[in-house]
Amino acid sequence: MSLPTGPLARRKGGRALLAVAGACAAVVALAGCGSGADRTATVPPTATGSLESLAAEVKCAPDMQTDADEIRQALCKNRAGRFVLATFATDRGQREWINDAKDYGGHYLVGRKWVAVGDTGVVTSLRGTLGGDLEDGTDHHAHQG
Repeated sequence: MSLPTGPLARRKGGRALLAVAGACAAVVALAGCGSGADRTATVPPTATGSLESLAAEVKCAPDMQTDADEIRQALCKNRAGRFVLATFATDRGQREWINDAKDYGGHYLVGRKWVAVGDTGVVTSLRGTLGGDLEDGTDHHAHQG
């Protein structure tokens, strides 16, 4: 598997961003395809805050993997399952990272300057606490022939 080589990967701190993308790819691989859970349940206002405060909201003790100026990323596990939680210094940095990471598939819960990545059931469960928007990565199963 290759990692993203887009604009963020080339900028200062790109290695940290590549590490996060790799971690997300690992979570996606471990999580499987997802459960097809209801994605239209009542959604609270989108949470804001530090990685630690977001993790506390969803009852996760974050295992910090990357602590850089542009991005902070942790592996998390709670009753819903395993996921990656990342916070970003800028909206643009977040969007560039998500656009690159979506090539690896997966399911993304996106808030302002944060993202959670895991299987469908996990991000749907997290959305019930954190709010945010659900986004899907590339479905590689559709490309099998």
